[in-house]
Order: sequence, then C-alpha cells, then structure tokens
Amino acid sequence: MTSTRPLRADAARNRRLLLAAAADEFAERGLDVSVADIARRAGLGKGTLFRHFATKDDLLAAIVLDRIDALNAVGEQLLDAADPGAALLEFLTIAADQQRQRDLSFLQEAGELNANVTRAREQMFHSVHKLVDRAREHGAVRADVTGADVILLMCAPNYVTSYVSDASPDLWQRYLAIIFDGLRPEGAHPLPHPPPPTL
Repeated sequence: MTSTRPLRADAARNRRLLLAAAADEFAERGLDVSVADIARRAGLGKGTLFRHFATKDDLLAAIVLDRIDALNAVGEQLLDAADPGAALLEFLTIAADQQRQRDLSFLQEAGELNANVTRAREQMFHSVHKLVDRAREHGAVRADVTGADVILLMCAPNYVTSYVSDASPDLWQRYLAIIFDGLRPEGAHPLPHPPPPTL
C-alpha cells in the first residue's frame, strides 16, 4: 500500500518492524515463509501486516525499495563530489556494507516486483553509470570500465566471503579493495571481452 500522507509514529515503527522481520524471515527460510510467521517475528498481528502490505509481493517490493532508495540517495549526493574516484569507492563501500548488514540475496528470486521497483533500480543504475563516467573522465578508473561492469561487481565483495565459514564481518573490505584496484588505470591490461550491454 502506498500513501502520500506521512505515517503516524506508531505506524512508521510497525512498518519498520515488519520490514526487518520479513527480510530476516525471507533470508533464513526463503520466499515461501508465511505472513503469520513474519507478523509473529515482528511482534505484531497479521491484520497490522496487511494494513501496511496487501500482499507478500508488496512486502517484498517494500524491502527492495528501502534498500535501493537508500543507495539512490547516496548516489545522488556523491554525483557532486570533488573527487570522482573517491565518490565511486564510497558508493561501492556503502553498497557492500548495506549488503553485509542484511543478507538480501533471497531477492534475486523475487524478480521484477512492480513498476516502482523497476523505476528505482533504473535510477540507481543511472547514478552508477554517472559515477563511473565521472571517475573515468578524471582518470580515476581505467578507460575501458563501464557502468555495467561496476553494477555487476557491486555484490561481489560479500558474495565471495559467503564461501568462508566463520568469516570476519569485515572480510568484504579486502575484496572491495582488490576490486577497486582492478578498476584503477595503473598497471591495467586490456580486458579479454567487451562489457555487457548497458544495465
């Protein structure tokens, strides 16, 4: 459900509780988890859940939108940064840290949830392309790196650490540093394959 009016404080709190509970339940048990289990984990009734989210897909869409909207806000702020290379690294760091805080890999199964999610994702991709273009124009990243390349690398730092049992919560930072070194022009070798189509 969407509304142009701001939520009352208790309703906003309930919405946050439901989104956090749903993200945890989906991450732990998959998309087949029941809305009753989500409501129970949030400490609320099913009626409260359905007042906020008419369907499970609406709930999934809200989780995706919360994550993407936060990244979009960061991306928009960083587009005016004085150091485009540092801005791109900061965006990738925030994106990876956000993923570390809550595993949302279950969302890959969710597909395109609604038009709002599609628009928000396109906006984020647009911001990433602009961040990469600025960094490339200032010589901070290699000339043959595209926005599509960086979009595909955004999840990599946390993905690779998922194969390490009992990994340090900060291990992703090592792999982000390796990725960012690979984006820099110093010592770059020609890439063996063209980039994917624009994402």
